Amino acid sequence: MKILPAVAAAIEGVTGLALLTYPAIVVQLLFGTEIAGAGVLASRVAGIALIALGVACWPGRSMTQGLYGLLIYNLLVTVFFVYVGLGGAWVGVLLWPATVAHAVLTILLAREWFRDRRRLFREQAQ
Repeated sequence: MKILPAVAAAIEGVTGLALLTYPAIVVQLLFGTEIAGAGVLASRVAGIALIALGVACWPGRSMTQGLYGLLIYNLLVTVFFVYVGLGGAWVGVLLWPATVAHAVLTILLAREWFRDRRRLFREQAQ
């Protein structure tokens, strides 16, 4: 299933581009607060990292590494967003929708990871 990693990689790339160019808007929508100073810089670094993740995980001949990278990233972001959301201090209008989107991607990517593992196990058994 090459469409899921492509969609996930594209979403991360677009989010990274938004963080790189307009970090204040992304932070306001996700966490409901303003950023300044080093927060802007850190957001832009995160944007660069997301762009790199999207490019690195774009499906090619071998999807395995990209799949693992996207799975770990989405799992950790889901956990972090739940932690932030339950704290209640920094909750913007897009925090919970983004949390749900990352949770869904985590589930779909984990399912793909398990399929990949079963396929490899069957190939080794033959």
